[in-house]
Amino acid sequence: MRIDRSLKIVIAEDGVLLREGLAGLLTRFGHRVVATVGDAGKLMEAVREHAPDVVVTDVRMPPDFTDEGLRAAVALRSENPRLPVLVLSQYVEQTYATELLDSGDGTGIGYLLKDRIGDVEEFVDALLNVVGGGTVVDPEVVRQLLRRRRDPLARLSPREREVLALMAEGRSNAAVARALVVSEAAVGKHIGNILTKLDLPPAEDDHRRVLAVVTYLRG
Repeated sequence: MRIDRSLKIVIAEDGVLLREGLAGLLTRFGHRVVATVGDAGKLMEAVREHAPDVVVTDVRMPPDFTDEGLRAAVALRSENPRLPVLVLSQYVEQTYATELLDSGDGTGIGYLLKDRIGDVEEFVDALLNVVGGGTVVDPEVVRQLLRRRRDPLARLSPREREVLALMAEGRSNAAVARALVVSEAAVGKHIGNILTKLDLPPAEDDHRRVLAVVTYLRG
């Protein structure tokens, strides 16, 4: 679908030079950057305030530099399934990448890797494709997502793997916390992430903690 109009764009990127560089680039191509923000909370606010035609967001942003930008994109698509989103990152955050690509009707989504973009015009064309309802995904992103489906444990962070390994030894949350020198609250948060990433939703008949350990032992 050809886009022949000036777009309203919100950019979320914690690196100030890249953020301003993207804004300048898109302005030179005739588009209007209505907001540039450096964290996920401000991204949510900017989209609700400006109702942009498209969002360009990084994955890792303050405060934790994990997957804040991608989670914000998923939340925004939940609010407005037709909101075009182009993720631009150095990383493939597998769990929420899949959720984002599945959001809405699966159109108007892009996921590109910064270090694999070699042409400015191709980047802008990809953005226009997303706004037109297309799906633009870097082949490396596709490869990693396919590998994730084969190996559920590939979704876990190194720390989450450590927590799961200690769970497999039969340790309680308190014992895991002592072994890793972290708080029990932190362990609880990691376990929650593990259960989510292993696709183990709450169920009356299944013990999710046991199922997570079984998945670990099979891996």
